[in-house]
Amino acid sequence: MKENFNMQVMKRRGEKEDFSVEKIHKVVQWATKGINGVSFSDIEMNANLSLYDGISSSEIHQILIKSANDLISVNAPNYQYVAARLLNMQLRKEVWGYGDRPTDFLLYIERNVDNGVYDPVILEKWNEKQIDLLGRYINHNRDDLFTYAGLQQLIDKYLVKNRSTGVIYETPQFAYMCIAMCLFDDIDEVKAAYDCYSTFKINLPTPIMAGVRTNIRQFASCVLVDVDDNLDAIFSSIHAVGKYTARRAGIGLNIGRMRPINSPIRGGEVIHTGLIPYLKNFESAVKSTSQNGLRGGSATVHVPFWHYEIEDIMVLKNNAGTDDNRVRKLDYSIQFCKLFYDRLIANEDITLFSPEEAKGLYEAFGDNDKFEELYLKYENARSLKFKKKVPARKVAEIFARERLETGRIYSMNIDNANEHGSWAVPAYMSNLCQEIIHPTKPIQSIDDPDGEIGICILSALNLLELGNEKHVEDACRMAVRTLEAVIDYQDYPVLAGENFTKNRRSLGIGITNLAGFLAKNKVMYDSKEALELVHETMEQIQWNLINASCELAEEKGACEKFEDTKYAKGLLPVDWYKKEVDELIKPKYNMDWEGLRKRVKKHGLRHSTLSAIMPCESSSVIQNSTNGIEPVRSLLLYKKAKNGVLKQLVPNYHMRKNHYTLAWDMTDNKGMLNVAAVIQKFVDMSMSTNLYYNYSHYEDGNIPLSVLIKDQIYGYKYGLKNFYYANTPDGDGETEKGMNCESGACAI
Repeated sequence: MKENFNMQVMKRRGEKEDFSVEKIHKVVQWATKGINGVSFSDIEMNANLSLYDGISSSEIHQILIKSANDLISVNAPNYQYVAARLLNMQLRKEVWGYGDRPTDFLLYIERNVDNGVYDPVILEKWNEKQIDLLGRYINHNRDDLFTYAGLQQLIDKYLVKNRSTGVIYETPQFAYMCIAMCLFDDIDEVKAAYDCYSTFKINLPTPIMAGVRTNIRQFASCVLVDVDDNLDAIFSSIHAVGKYTARRAGIGLNIGRMRPINSPIRGGEVIHTGLIPYLKNFESAVKSTSQNGLRGGSATVHVPFWHYEIEDIMVLKNNAGTDDNRVRKLDYSIQFCKLFYDRLIANEDITLFSPEEAKGLYEAFGDNDKFEELYLKYENARSLKFKKKVPARKVAEIFARERLETGRIYSMNIDNANEHGSWAVPAYMSNLCQEIIHPTKPIQSIDDPDGEIGICILSALNLLELGNEKHVEDACRMAVRTLEAVIDYQDYPVLAGENFTKNRRSLGIGITNLAGFLAKNKVMYDSKEALELVHETMEQIQWNLINASCELAEEKGACEKFEDTKYAKGLLPVDWYKKEVDELIKPKYNMDWEGLRKRVKKHGLRHSTLSAIMPCESSSVIQNSTNGIEPVRSLLLYKKAKNGVLKQLVPNYHMRKNHYTLAWDMTDNKGMLNVAAVIQKFVDMSMSTNLYYNYSHYEDGNIPLSVLIKDQIYGYKYGLKNFYYANTPDGDGETEKGMNCESGACAI
């Protein structure tokens, strides 16, 4: 970069000064110091082309950031750390002022409380001496762990800011420490929590990462709203959906209880308008509310395969039809069970019913013996008005076609969900992203004291950062205690949500960075060795999660409705999993399950559920990890963000690039389904299981519907409970259709 003596620069405080190339040299040399494979002269050369007389110093800094970001490639991956340093320097100037030292921690907290952006509870819980002690414990050098994509994502989505003016109020380490200070009362626990969050061992979900320390105390990632078959219940549910959408939560809806179109009401005085008009009301409630400036609302609607309107429901997202008979802004999950698969394989008919007319059928759904007995009874009954035979294959083909074309028709295996999880009471639905299974009870009014709205309180463990057994134990313990604290710290906009959460205390702790973890261990994703490593790892994690909850039960007591779980009956995941998984990997265990069983019998558990595998699309960028349990789509990913496209390289690219299995290179989904089945063996709720379909692997580029149907049957056989996105290449090489949760609500 050459000195330009005729050029002046506008400083941040408004004064002008002559352009100094030496200042740029110092900044760029600082940003590249100690980082291999980068050149400060290349950054300056790119930046020089964009300079002009009168440019502001902040714009020069932004040009340097862009220059470094543009140089990120598979051949020069470390520019992502140079760009991150430059971005962090800019962030610190904005938040700390003009020096390079952090703001006094107490003054910083007081200022943000005075500005109305921080919860005053921080100053109420901690005195000046304690705040000073915790401030000195903060390690701002941990900002160097961020890549450019990660830090930019954190700034865009998670750091507290005025979303009208763009003013940012905090830096990353201050944010992590304040989250810990809000949730815990013991200084040692605060320090331990801060260490887990700031070193990326625990992956916090959007509501917690963006919300804890602010005045909005609602940190549920998702809620499950079960809708009853009457007007009061329907409109109370719509009210609840609006309240939770406005507070950052994604929505799971169950309309399987509702009667179909043309059903008589009050003895035929009124004819029912069907599901679609009510779905439009739910769609409006979800989409009319902005989620604190972070994202729009989203919902997934659950419907059983035997509902009389199922054929119309499955096509609601497609582009055919008119606005009158489509509800495209909701997603749909179709619920199946053994009876459906048996008839599909035998090429037989199924029968569609009205839940209102076929009494008890809905309540039996999920218990195969009871359901089949009632189902056969109603098939033979002549008195039912709403009964229609349809080939099971036709329903499966409609489902598969809509799933392939939209990517957003999901499925739930209701019997697997009930038989192979921790609940001992019936569960009828899942959530937005399909990883949560909860028992629910419809509300009859917005303040119904007897209703239950299921609440998802989530986090994930970053496998790549858990280097040994002690790390796993500590991270599991801290993840459980973090979410335990969230339950008591947060507010509840609807009483039914509080009823569920306070009585059942259900947690959903997942894993992320599986592909990076496998690559680090030189194990290919779709190999037998992967199943062995996954089995060993998931066993260790689930055992430690249960142990951490048992430890809390010993301290505080078991949750109020512990008796509604299989844990209370002395059962553990190694007892209730679907035994067909043994065909994939032998049940060899390393943990002391019998010792754990004795402790659970003695003390109970503080939580009804402990694990769920959620998408981690957003937060994986922050931690530079691979998304959840999925194989990577490319070694260099392009993520759409508010300020353009972010480049993210897979972890340990230089050393492990040859040990990553690319999703689009896998000729079928069997490898992913096998990995998912082994994970599901230990998970007590469910998983957001995404599958990939690459047109180039099929003759003439046409994916047969039979491929999707076979994947569905295969997953069911090995105990999978839910299928989420069906991903297909979008054609631009950078983004994929159906890949990102629209709201990100339960995608942590």
